[in-house]
Amino acid sequence: MHNFFRVLRIALRHRLTVIASVGCSLAIALLWGGNITAIYPIVDIVMAGKSIPQYVDEHIAETETQISELDESVARLRETLRAEGAGQSSVRLNLDYQTSEIEDKQTKLAQLKRWAPWAHQYLPNTAFETLTLVCLGLFLGTILKSIFRIAGAYCTTRLRHLTAFELRKQFYRRTMRLDLSTFGETSPGDLMNRFTGDVNLASNGTQEVFGTALRAPLMIVVCLAGAAWISWQLLLLTMISAPLSGYAIHWLAKALKRSNRKALEELSLVYDRLEETFGGLKVVKAFTSESRERSRFHQQSKQFYRKSMRIAFYDSLVSPLTEMMGIGMIVAAVVAGGYLVLNQQTHLLGIRISQDPLTHGWLTLFYGFLAGASDPIRRLSGIFNGLQKSLAASDHLYELFDRESEVVDPSVPVALPSPVGRIQFRDVSFYYKPEEPVLRGIDLTVKPGETIALIGPNGCGKSTLMNLLPRFYDPQQGSVSIEGVDVRNVRIRDLRARIGVVTQETLLFDDTLAENIRYGSPGATDEQVVAAAKRAHAHKFITEKLSDGYNTMVGSRGGRLSGGQRQRIALARAILRDPEILILDEATSQIDVESERLIHDVLEEFVQDRTAFMITHRPSTLSLANRIVVMEQGKIVNVGSFDELAAKCQLFRRLAHLNQRESA
Repeated sequence: MHNFFRVLRIALRHRLTVIASVGCSLAIALLWGGNITAIYPIVDIVMAGKSIPQYVDEHIAETETQISELDESVARLRETLRAEGAGQSSVRLNLDYQTSEIEDKQTKLAQLKRWAPWAHQYLPNTAFETLTLVCLGLFLGTILKSIFRIAGAYCTTRLRHLTAFELRKQFYRRTMRLDLSTFGETSPGDLMNRFTGDVNLASNGTQEVFGTALRAPLMIVVCLAGAAWISWQLLLLTMISAPLSGYAIHWLAKALKRSNRKALEELSLVYDRLEETFGGLKVVKAFTSESRERSRFHQQSKQFYRKSMRIAFYDSLVSPLTEMMGIGMIVAAVVAGGYLVLNQQTHLLGIRISQDPLTHGWLTLFYGFLAGASDPIRRLSGIFNGLQKSLAASDHLYELFDRESEVVDPSVPVALPSPVGRIQFRDVSFYYKPEEPVLRGIDLTVKPGETIALIGPNGCGKSTLMNLLPRFYDPQQGSVSIEGVDVRNVRIRDLRARIGVVTQETLLFDDTLAENIRYGSPGATDEQVVAAAKRAHAHKFITEKLSDGYNTMVGSRGGRLSGGQRQRIALARAILRDPEILILDEATSQIDVESERLIHDVLEEFVQDRTAFMITHRPSTLSLANRIVVMEQGKIVNVGSFDELAAKCQLFRRLAHLNQRESA
């Protein structure tokens, strides 16, 4: 419930919409109860062939007669007390009771006499005209109630969309602040499920809360208040079955919330399966594994189906329970009320139910109020599972929302020196899992303006080591510093503003080529964008092969471009950013042979006067490095120039394919 209350607090920020929703619900509830009261004048007045003025006059006369009879009875009781002494406690109790009756009836008489002139002046004098007036009032009340229902539905729907809008923005902002390890632990399918399914379900709950969940209880309260006004004792008697049904519904609520939570987790796995299959569709088809993937998807979907059917089972119990509670109330009311009216009694099982015997009209109105309460109860049972889904979705959503990033800004940030000085990795150790260390005691010092190449077998920790510099991760042991300043003491935004990164998996956004190049430098002019593209040797294919030139949309993840084209756009993006520290992680791996020499010249020029790290196995690129760091199993095993390592390091020769070149 706590997390769902957080969603409701977002909705409560839109005060005017909330106030309008609450006001509409209150108006609907009052009009709902007001329409039900039309039963009484129809049954006890119109069906008796009377008008309201006649009914008031008769009740005035009847009440005056009752007061006169009570006065005579009180006088006799007082004579008895004087004659027999003050010891007659039963007589005195009877005297007090009848005195109280006189006061009640005098109050009632005063009210009737106040109403009488108004009734005679404004209300019709015949039964049919009275019936017409009551029906007209009922019709107008229904029209007015319908207007409030339309306005209320609009307000609650607006509130739902506003809440979803704010919630989605907050969640997106929060996820952007999380570190990469969190995204490694959370699958894309699960993230998409939270962004779409969880947000929608949670915001749907706000619509239900400020709609049916607010309106229905108000309608129930109005109806039960009306029934209690007729006879609260009879109302309590009819609600004997309510506690048992309430406990059963509470049990169902817990079961539904638990089942909905499991269903959401299964749905995330279904999304994962879809994302994995569609993302690797080419591989699936290449290995003719369609039937295998269909089988895996079938099993995943079947699990979700089973969880959904468990929810359906629990949900199917809600309506029968509420119906049994309603039938229990109605049966108790019919038996007890029928006994009182048919026998003109005011007591039941020794308990006083009413001051005067109930008439057919009052009892029918009592039944009408109970029936009026049953309809909103039925509506509440209809949204019961929906609210449980909202509760489960809120918990699932805020589970990730509340996760703290392991990489955070320091409380008192330190400014980096300008220009960037010496970079040091001191006794750096890192692991994703404690039992699987990735880096072990790395020590490396890089001078300003030096170009360092890293080479090693797959999984030796090259990319992980470079990920520590811009603080994509923080080491568990040791430190990474720039000119003596630990990068953990620098504001993340300030640190990454000085670093440019080009990765092997080039990611472009579904935007124009120009905007993709400008991505790291939003303030760059069109001329600067073109200049960067020329330096990356991308300008030619942009202007000659693409019909819209720099305004060409690259598609999702740059899918409309070839791998080599995407890589050159990524290089242009880094060139435009003009960082002091450059990290190239297999950045030339997808460049064709024809472009390799040109890109080599670009990199040779671009790495001048800046500190650069290159992860590569290409000898042409390795030759650009001042020093080459050879890594194996998370450790640095050798450092030197190209010629030095070629002469003394067999691992380097094998990784750079020098042995094959010599034999060729």
